[in-house]
Amino acid sequence: MTAPTTTAAQTDTFPLKGTDHLEFYVGNAKQSALYYQAAFGFEMVAYCGPETGVRDRVSYVLQQNKIRIVLTSSLLPDTEIARHVAKHGDGVRVLALWVDDAESAYYTAIERGAESAIAPLKRSDEHGDVVLSAIKTYGDTIHTFVERSNYNGAFLPGFEARKSVYPVKSVGLKYVDHCVGNVELGAMNQWVKFYQDVMGFKLLITFDDNDISTEYTALMSKVVSNGNGYVKFPINEPAKGLKKSQIEEYLDFYKGAGVQHIAVATDNILETVAQMRRNGVDFLYVPEVYYEDVLERVGHIEENLEDLKRQNILIDRDDDGYLLQIFTKPIQDRPTVFFEIIQRRGAKSFGKGNFKALFEAIEREQALRGTL
Repeated sequence: MTAPTTTAAQTDTFPLKGTDHLEFYVGNAKQSALYYQAAFGFEMVAYCGPETGVRDRVSYVLQQNKIRIVLTSSLLPDTEIARHVAKHGDGVRVLALWVDDAESAYYTAIERGAESAIAPLKRSDEHGDVVLSAIKTYGDTIHTFVERSNYNGAFLPGFEARKSVYPVKSVGLKYVDHCVGNVELGAMNQWVKFYQDVMGFKLLITFDDNDISTEYTALMSKVVSNGNGYVKFPINEPAKGLKKSQIEEYLDFYKGAGVQHIAVATDNILETVAQMRRNGVDFLYVPEVYYEDVLERVGHIEENLEDLKRQNILIDRDDDGYLLQIFTKPIQDRPTVFFEIIQRRGAKSFGKGNFKALFEAIEREQALRGTL
C-alpha cells in the first residue's frame, strides 16, 4: 500500500505497489476480529456476509494505518475455506499485492510459469470497480493481484463499510515490513527461483545453518524482494540438527508449507509493545543475559537499554543502521503463525545477530509443547 518511485516502477519487471491485504482463513471470524481489535489495535472497516448477499462465508476487514487484515470463515461445512481451516488451523491463505494492472500481472506470471488460482475478473458496485486475479505459491497460499485505482469503497465490491463497536486504541502499527514463508526440506531454492523467474524478484540475502543454528536445531533462509523493495519474502526451510527445528514443528502442525510470520513496522516499538502487553499479547521471552553485552555488539543506540530490556526487545545492527524487534507467541492454538514487531533505525537487514537468542526462545516453547 505504498506507491513506488517513478524510477523503481520503470525498472521493475513485475511492478508491485506494495501489500494490499493479508487474508486469514479462520474458524470463527467474528471472534478473531475482536481479538485483533482488542489486542492489536486494528479498526474494523468493512464486512461481507449473508447481510450483504454473500451466502457461503463471512469476512471482516480490519485496518491500522497501511496494514489491512481480512478474516474469513466459512458458513458451510464443505467449502475450500472450511477444508483449509480443518487442515491448517487458522492461517494465511492470501498474500494480496497491489498492482496497477491485475490482468497484465496475471498473464505475465502465467507466461513465466506460474499456476493460475483465479483468472482476471472485474467486480463492481456503486463505488467503482476492482480487477482481481491470483496465482498459486507455496503450500495452499496464493498471491492475489488487486487493481483498485477506479474504486473508492471501504474495501472491495460486495463489502459494506463497518465501524468497530469495540473502543479500539491503535498500538502504532504502520505497514507490513515482510512476510516469511516456511517450506519443506529442499523446497527453498525452488520457491526462490519462482519469485525470481515469475515475479522478477531479486535475491536480497542468504542465511545458512551456520548463521541460524543453536545447539539443537538449525534452518536455512533466503530473502527475495521486488524491484522497489516494498515487498520482501524471506523463505525458510529446515536444516539438519540434533532435534526437531521450529520449521519442522510448523510444517507438522500446519500440515505443509505456509506463512510463518508477518513482520509489521512501528515508529516507536517501546510504546507499541507496552500497549500490546497491556492488551494481553504474549511475546517470546529472551533471558536478561542477552542484554549484558548487546551494546558491545551493536554500538550506540538512541533508546534506553533498560527500557528495551524491560520490554524484552532485541537489537541488531547492519551497515545502514540498527533495528529493534520482538516476536509474539503463536496467535492461535497450533504453534504456527505469529507476528514480528519491528522498528528500523536505518537497518535494512533482518536481525541476524538475534537469531541464536530468538531460536533458543522458540526452542524453550517447543520443549514445553513436547515437540523439540
